[in-house]
Amino acid sequence: MPAVLRTIAADITTLSVDAIVNAANSSLMGGGGVDGAIHRAAGPELKESCRDLKGCNPGDAKITPGFALPARHVIHTVGPVWRDGGHGEAVTLSSCYRRSLEVAADSRLTSVAFPCISTGVYRFPPELAARVAIQSVREALQVHPGIREVIFCCLTGEEKLQYDALLEAQVAE
Repeated sequence: MPAVLRTIAADITTLSVDAIVNAANSSLMGGGGVDGAIHRAAGPELKESCRDLKGCNPGDAKITPGFALPARHVIHTVGPVWRDGGHGEAVTLSSCYRRSLEVAADSRLTSVAFPCISTGVYRFPPELAARVAIQSVREALQVHPGIREVIFCCLTGEEKLQYDALLEAQVAE
């Protein structure tokens, strides 16, 4: 049975899944946006656990416990900063999704929730980011069939509609 891909408009820190993905900066020590919200909700233990990871390169992913979050784990990934699209940004973003699911599969996790990686202060165009996310997740799920559910957790209803339209269009193909 193939994995379920779905979208929601919600605060990712409230989700009870095996892992939520943190759109982190390379230090993994917290920041703004989703990263800051996850660190605040998880509690100070998350920062201490991240310190032991010694950072993360763009396109890679590392895992920690979820601490005070409803999610059991946090998978930290560093998305690309959008420059002009000609500097490998889409390849790096795709790697964020693929590596996050690889880390989840290696940890025997079955449900993962992603935020919209790099679309905030990193300025990745949201529609292109959504296309890259969905395609990358679908490809990764072919390699990691133990993952049963992937949630695209959008901050706004507008982002959710964009993901819904892309998912529906791909089903119709």
